[in-house]
Amino acid sequence: MGKTQTYTFGVSKREAHDSTIFYSRELFKGLESPMEILNYITKNIHLRENNNNINALPCVEWVDKIYCQSSENMFQIPNESIALAFTSPPYNSGKEYDKDLRLEEYLLLLAKVGKEVFRVLKKGGRYVINIANLGRKPYIPLHSFIYITHMEIGFKPAGEIIWQKSKGARGNCAWGSWLSAKSPRIRDIHEYLLVFVKEDFSRPDKGISTLEKEEFLDYTLSVWEVPPESAKKVGHPAPFPVELASRVIKLFTYKNDVVLDPFVGSGTTCVAAKKLGRHYVGYDISEEYCKIALKRLNEEGQTNE
Repeated sequence: MGKTQTYTFGVSKREAHDSTIFYSRELFKGLESPMEILNYITKNIHLRENNNNINALPCVEWVDKIYCQSSENMFQIPNESIALAFTSPPYNSGKEYDKDLRLEEYLLLLAKVGKEVFRVLKKGGRYVINIANLGRKPYIPLHSFIYITHMEIGFKPAGEIIWQKSKGARGNCAWGSWLSAKSPRIRDIHEYLLVFVKEDFSRPDKGISTLEKEEFLDYTLSVWEVPPESAKKVGHPAPFPVELASRVIKLFTYKNDVVLDPFVGSGTTCVAAKKLGRHYVGYDISEEYCKIALKRLNEEGQTNE
């Protein structure tokens, strides 16, 4: 049997898997000095101040749109106008849209976007980041770095949700030393949803919530069992399911709130927001994925007519 390799849409079988290309990425260099990485982020995150006008554009002119540009400067969005930002950022792990960044460069990118998210969020608004940790030799706890860098921006951590994507991983054979204590590998069947708030843990405004009783009881648990989405079906290497976005949106927003996804990808967050009677804004630098997102949103509009 020939060896498999890491590629943009993942691998279904992991027997004799060659991960040389994955571990040769810049991401895995410099990990022996985590404090230097964090010092680099905290030093550089405050260099550029955002002075966007709170009265930039009327709401009807910037909502329900996909912007094909970097979310490092979301100048279209006025200050304090977003109720929820939910995103799954690129993991810098070798997908077709990833750059080969060093860990500190990657974290600085997320922090720059996080700083813009902080600006546009309302007081009490939430920023929920879907992230997975990477690698095994070594293991990179991305969620730990994201906590520290985003607290430096001003966000307050408000809990985390474990997204359990399957009951088991019997199709995943990346277990290291088989039946031996020599070098067994932990096989991830989960990702994280890190929940941050701006300034206050309670929203000062009121609105119409759309949660049912049983949904509230389920969604406030720290473990969510939601099946993953098919990458080939959506046409994006790393989509998360509409169900995941729907739960976050229902739990943290009122009807007619504006939901932001600064790394919109195939548009799942925006599709879920539209389904649930919320407004949306999405950003992505890929024209291809922006087109996919717009297509999905148009199809959603047709199904609701």
